[in-house]
Amino acid sequence: MSNRIKCAVLDDYQKVAEQMADWSLLRDQVEVTFFQQHIEGEAEAARLLQHFEIIVIMRERTPFRASLLARLPKLKLLVTTGMRNASVDMAAAAAQGIVVCGTGGYSEPPVELAWALILGLARNLVREHQAVQTNGPWQQTIGRDLFGSTLGLIGLGKIGSRMALIAQAFGMKVVAWSQNLTAEQAEASGARLAASLEELLQESDFVSIHLVLSDRTRGLIGASELKQMRRSAYLINTSRASIVDQKALLNALEQGAIAGAGLDVYETEPLPLDDELRTLPNVLLAPHLGYVTYRNYETYYRDAVEDIAAFLAGQPVRQLG
Repeated sequence: MSNRIKCAVLDDYQKVAEQMADWSLLRDQVEVTFFQQHIEGEAEAARLLQHFEIIVIMRERTPFRASLLARLPKLKLLVTTGMRNASVDMAAAAAQGIVVCGTGGYSEPPVELAWALILGLARNLVREHQAVQTNGPWQQTIGRDLFGSTLGLIGLGKIGSRMALIAQAFGMKVVAWSQNLTAEQAEASGARLAASLEELLQESDFVSIHLVLSDRTRGLIGASELKQMRRSAYLINTSRASIVDQKALLNALEQGAIAGAGLDVYETEPLPLDDELRTLPNVLLAPHLGYVTYRNYETYYRDAVEDIAAFLAGQPVRQLG
């Protein structure tokens, strides 16, 4: 029987975690098990993970609330990819003596997914692609011009400011807003500061959200805000689902109050099979791909191995809490 410490690597959907880092560095001390299917529900997670002392989680795919942590008596180290994870109960982990560590990520802000959604919606790419593949109608839609249209950015941090620069390359006008954004900061990124969130929503042809989820931003976009948008406008969310009231968004999409939405984030992930979003013709859905790139994964898993080695040496690194 092996005396090595048991480590679980969760939600390895693409079956790449083992190749993305040199896990052999831990071989003498650690026995690593890779879970390639999502674990559904707390009871199943507790059953499968109860014997593991180290668990590596991919972002917020599997929540570790106090109730689950209490059912994992052997857990000593929890490694999350990234340096922030709202799905981990840090207070409960500390109370149980569980060390929580993070990892780095690729330093360049990931904007490709947001633009993929904007372009896909503007030119109806999925519908036209499917028609070509199935010998359907040739040219059945009319695209939206980006040149001369307005991109509204809710949030102008590292990602939002990069979005603004790219929008200018498309010949778009850019308006931005967040609670603490100044006119000078907006101008530095080539954007104009909106006087209010309502003004941004009223003026924009595409609205893209780039905020961190917090008490201030949770539910920021609700029914009244969606009513401020143009019926021809699109909402893009690659940040966090809870920034938008999901029921209000679903109603707006079903009623045609806005033209459509491009989404990469959901309150429940994976998105349930019976979720109504899957049935709507005016949404473009991605399975939370914004951070799923080779450079990010290589950094995540390399740092995870480093975190485990440092913990075993009694000198934890990148500790959170």
